[in-house]
Amino acid sequence: MTPAAETLIQTALERGALRLGDFTLKSGRPSPYFFNFGALDDGDALLQAAEAYADLLMPAEFDVLFGPAYKGIPLVAAIAVVMARRGRSVAYAYNRKEAKTHGEGGNLVGAPVDGRVALVDDVVTAGTAIRQAIDMVRAAGGTPTLAVVALDRQEAGPDGLSPLASLADQEQIDVRSLFTAGDVADSVEASQPDAASAIRRHLGEYGAG
Repeated sequence: MTPAAETLIQTALERGALRLGDFTLKSGRPSPYFFNFGALDDGDALLQAAEAYADLLMPAEFDVLFGPAYKGIPLVAAIAVVMARRGRSVAYAYNRKEAKTHGEGGNLVGAPVDGRVALVDDVVTAGTAIRQAIDMVRAAGGTPTLAVVALDRQEAGPDGLSPLASLADQEQIDVRSLFTAGDVADSVEASQPDAASAIRRHLGEYGAG
């Protein structure tokens, strides 16, 4: 975990984007924390997120950044700006949820989605949304090579793998996260030891091997 990712965890806690407690996920599984990337909803928080993503993306080899609608749209634009400020200007694109029937048409916006494509998103739970984005990239002629998400929950899916590991295995791409559930536990250990223990117990019960 980079220093920028550590800062992002603290900001997410302060802004209520990362909440500790008792929650039930869409899957029905209980969780001792909940992460809502959409609550990082001002320029300062978005900049911190983009800095953390850029730390992982700057050394990576790719031609185009792709952000799936909707949360990936402001994210991919912010990351591209941060990378340009660091000396690497990259093309970026994103999709519409519904194809446009006038003007340029289609459901892709921005740079041509070709060559090596890095995808950015917030959280992968079942992996459905990012797999759809990967399919869109391939349909447009691009080659997905990397996916970077904010949080790896490190929980086992039906195949025993975490969603990120399953995505990497099935799609044959590199998958990385800014931080993991274990990192969250480490970050709150001093200030909220009970919450840290709850996350570790949860990983002990539901974590991927």
